Amino acid sequence: MKINLINMAVFSVMLALGTSCDQKNDQDAKIKALEDKISQLETSNTTVTPVNAQSTQAADPATLGAFGFPEMEYDFGAIKDGEVIEHIFKFTNNGQAPLVISNITASCGCTSPDWTKTPVKPGDEGFVKVVFNSAGKSGAQAPTVSIQANTNPNVTRLRLKGTVAPKNAGAATPVGPVKR
Repeated sequence: MKINLINMAVFSVMLALGTSCDQKNDQDAKIKALEDKISQLETSNTTVTPVNAQSTQAADPATLGAFGFPEMEYDFGAIKDGEVIEHIFKFTNNGQAPLVISNITASCGCTSPDWTKTPVKPGDEGFVKVVFNSAGKSGAQAPTVSIQANTNPNVTRLRLKGTVAPKNAGAATPVGPVKR
């Protein structure tokens, strides 16, 4: 009975070893096939397009406007907490088609934009007005607005920058408990 049990164990071990060798050979063959495929792709001049890629075409310049901003950043300097800064960025359409601003978004709730809502013909001027409310802000500030339009690139960013001093900057604030 013990001999049958030992024979059975030896047979099981041999069977397992034989199977693992077949698996290793199978894995080696798959790795070799993948390495060959990679080598073939690297040496060929063909471009592989992913299945989920969308086809794009270069934009026709005749269908695009082009921003011509004399300045893309406005330094408002040092102001006090609570002051409101307003700046108008003027631009010229240097493109071949009417420039259409589809949307403008601000980087934070403290900044609100307004802009020319009608198409700006080539050679004509338009504006982007940016209002920054410094209430509750202190230190260096650099709010931006992102303009989406029929330009290349289709997003253009304008920036305000400056420093906001806290309301009580001049008053000495006590440190620690105050004795009365």
